[in-house]
Amino acid sequence: MDTQFLVSLSIILATFALYIGIAIYNKAKETSEFYVAGRGVPPIFNGMAIGADWMSAASFIGMAGTIMLLGYDGLAYIMGWTGGYLLLTFLLAPQLRKYGRYTVPEFIGDRYDSHTARVIAAICTIIISFTYSIGQLSGSGVVIGRLFEIDAKLGTMIGVVLIAFYAAFGGMKGITWTQVAQYVILIIAYLIPVIFMALQLTGNPMPWISYGELVGKMGELDRELGISEYFAPFTNGTKWQFLALMFTLMAGTAGLPHVIVRFYTVSTMKAARWSGAWALLFIGLLYLSAPAYAAFSRFILMTQVAGSKITELPAWTKTWVDTGKLQVADGNGDGVLQWNELIISNDIVVMATPEIANLGMFVIGLVAAGAMAAALSTAGGLMIAISSAFAHDIFYRVLKPNSTEKTRLSVARWSIVIATLLAGVIALNPPGAITQIVAWAFALATGTFFPALVLGVWWKRSNSQGVIAGLLVGLGVTLAYIFAAKYGGFTILGIIDTGAGVFGATAAFAANIIVSLMTAAPSQKIQEEVMDLRYPEQMVYKDGEVWMNDDGSKSV
Repeated sequence: MDTQFLVSLSIILATFALYIGIAIYNKAKETSEFYVAGRGVPPIFNGMAIGADWMSAASFIGMAGTIMLLGYDGLAYIMGWTGGYLLLTFLLAPQLRKYGRYTVPEFIGDRYDSHTARVIAAICTIIISFTYSIGQLSGSGVVIGRLFEIDAKLGTMIGVVLIAFYAAFGGMKGITWTQVAQYVILIIAYLIPVIFMALQLTGNPMPWISYGELVGKMGELDRELGISEYFAPFTNGTKWQFLALMFTLMAGTAGLPHVIVRFYTVSTMKAARWSGAWALLFIGLLYLSAPAYAAFSRFILMTQVAGSKITELPAWTKTWVDTGKLQVADGNGDGVLQWNELIISNDIVVMATPEIANLGMFVIGLVAAGAMAAALSTAGGLMIAISSAFAHDIFYRVLKPNSTEKTRLSVARWSIVIATLLAGVIALNPPGAITQIVAWAFALATGTFFPALVLGVWWKRSNSQGVIAGLLVGLGVTLAYIFAAKYGGFTILGIIDTGAGVFGATAAFAANIIVSLMTAAPSQKIQEEVMDLRYPEQMVYKDGEVWMNDDGSKSV
């Protein structure tokens, strides 16, 4: 058993013990703690938890790899995912927090006064979160598979067991504080390698500034090899695909149920806005580093691995070939590995970089722990979203409104365990790369929740018939386009499956508006509630304590 394995294993086991310890210490004892952490999380820590929830395996493991392989075209992921937070923070999050519900389906059910809309929204939540969680569990399989040098499928099942335990045990309260710890671990694990690579290659420890000089050198290498240049735009797809993907990721961010619910865990609208601001700062640290990571990794591979004799490849290549994520073949039989003979999965770029750059065993172990933190933090949030959609919105609000708190918590915990196991089974043979699977989840959120929430908050005339039509049409159009583009080769303007949300959202907005205008307006009470959402809370001071609004209801 080599030293590298023991170091990596020790770091990962230490972080696992930390997560489980936090979950046990913060065990949810009542439903408000299980779903919204008792609404008492300070904005800065909520921002960290949002960052961890957000920076999934797709961001940590897949993003730099996607940019490395796609070059300029991969930047749509960064611009879409970052811009989406601005949309969410200013357009929806404070208003949804003011409405004071536990989940997105609960907001839709109560805002539109419709059990049918609530159930459809709950089903959409389950479909979106389930699709997203497949990508996360697949990511944890890549990490654990590399660590133990076992098949990624077995690694996936190990991740499933861990997530099922701590998500079901701690609920949102446990997950929130676990995610704070996971954010700290994952951001340190992401920044250390990229800073060291910047020092190695450019002598400047600021990768965000120094990686530009390598881009010019890579352009020369690309021209020598006769391949499309790294920063040439739209070489991997049309400009319409770039714009559609960016819109899908941006609007999907603002409509993702597991992200929105994080804004319910703070006490006020102001705290929700500050949570978004902190989250943007914490997320920006990783997203601004991903292009540098991609450039450094590609440069090292082009200059230090490509051109080597097949028999003299670095030792790290063998361990990654064993996981099935790296293919090395001497296609022309000259005994030298050419750039086009190196087939590297975009899911391993970040994981392999510390070995590629020879950064030492501690950094390799730290990156493995960071990748696990990224996959586990998001998977935990997704499982809470699935659980709350079923246990709270369907079981409690529709089927058994008289059930006890104990029964509701039990149903919530069991639904997490079952959902995690089902997602794990599909993740054993995922239908695409991690970033692609995640993009589908965003497309579904864009086509369903984004129009429903925007119109629900900003257009008082939108009614229950309109939102039901919008959700069903948006879901149908998005799913149809994903399947037609992926399996049927059907595209419009070159927009492939990952940009499907643009069609779903257009259809959903149109269906919601047309059907709402053709049917009766919502009640006056609902229209007044919608108007009230747009204004900040009125703070009233009584006896030195902060109370909220003139009805005397205390700020909680």
